[in-house]
Amino acid sequence: MDLSRYRPNVGVVLFHPDGRVWQGKRVAAPEPFRWQFPQGGVDEGEDLETAARRELAEETGAHSVTLMGRTDGWIAYDFPPDFVGTKGARGWLGQKQVWFAFRFDGDEAEFDLAADVHPEFEDWRWGYLAEAPALVVPFKRASYEAVVRAFASFAAPAPNA
Repeated sequence: MDLSRYRPNVGVVLFHPDGRVWQGKRVAAPEPFRWQFPQGGVDEGEDLETAARRELAEETGAHSVTLMGRTDGWIAYDFPPDFVGTKGARGWLGQKQVWFAFRFDGDEAEFDLAADVHPEFEDWRWGYLAEAPALVVPFKRASYEAVVRAFASFAAPAPNA
């Protein structure tokens, strides 16, 4: 698959020491698919792990983290045909992502959803990795399923799993 027209991006799954994961509720996104993990673009020449740490800090305020793992290669998704966001308007077909798993080592007071001038999230919670694909917008679901497979060994089992 030619990924040259896919925007380089990183995603972060932030694990609580007990194996649950940080889930953010997107600002002003329509129900029911409002929850997702932090993610964002990679600046020109930026190292992928550096980009992941930067995006995590910008979107959540979290910085007390330890790298646990990352996905191999790119995980890509297409923007839907009716996508009207700025990234689609710039000619990108979708996004290609490398995902990072970090363990949160700090105090929850560290979380500051207004840490960036353009907040991505309006609320957050600790949830379960396995439930994430059902909570995200449908066009990202297959990529989230790949992330669940990649990081399952770090995750707490979901109740009723």
